Amino acid sequence: MLLDTPICDFGYQAPDFSLKTPEGETFTLSEQLGGKGLLIAFICNHCPYVQRIAERLAADTKTLMDEGINVLAIMSNDYRYLDADSPVNMQRFALKHGFEFPYLVDEDQFVGKLYGAVCTPDFFGFNTKGELHYRGRLDDARMGDAHNRVPELVNAMRLIAETGQGPKEQTPSMGCSIKWRD
Repeated sequence: MLLDTPICDFGYQAPDFSLKTPEGETFTLSEQLGGKGLLIAFICNHCPYVQRIAERLAADTKTLMDEGINVLAIMSNDYRYLDADSPVNMQRFALKHGFEFPYLVDEDQFVGKLYGAVCTPDFFGFNTKGELHYRGRLDDARMGDAHNRVPELVNAMRLIAETGQGPKEQTPSMGCSIKWRD
């Protein structure tokens, strides 16, 4: 099912969490906020929207990380229902697309529900205080040609890093619905 993300709830306070990578390394929100903010991307492996943007996501997040903005990705789908999203396949997907950010398993789907994530990809841009200031799309290319794209996520995270505030005008991300456990 195709969904759009809700409008940004400016100032929403990011709840802390602790999640692990498929390899078992633990990451918490509080340790990742950093001096320039944090991007959290809810993604998965099987979604055609995520597959289409995966290489652009890897490049854009590398740019952000090189500039001191931290990045975490979270996979909240019920991978027992969709084996393509299993931890082993998360490792393969991350390697294939050159992800340099931690890709975390939301085993009990608690974090996805806590944040109100609705689709993959769903981007949450937080300032250093953990306040939400971006809930938009990666860029304006969507599923089309990305050669002359506007990197909206990179631009928004740079603005958040510089001012603590995100852009007032944001275009929702769109993607596949998160596959919640019954």
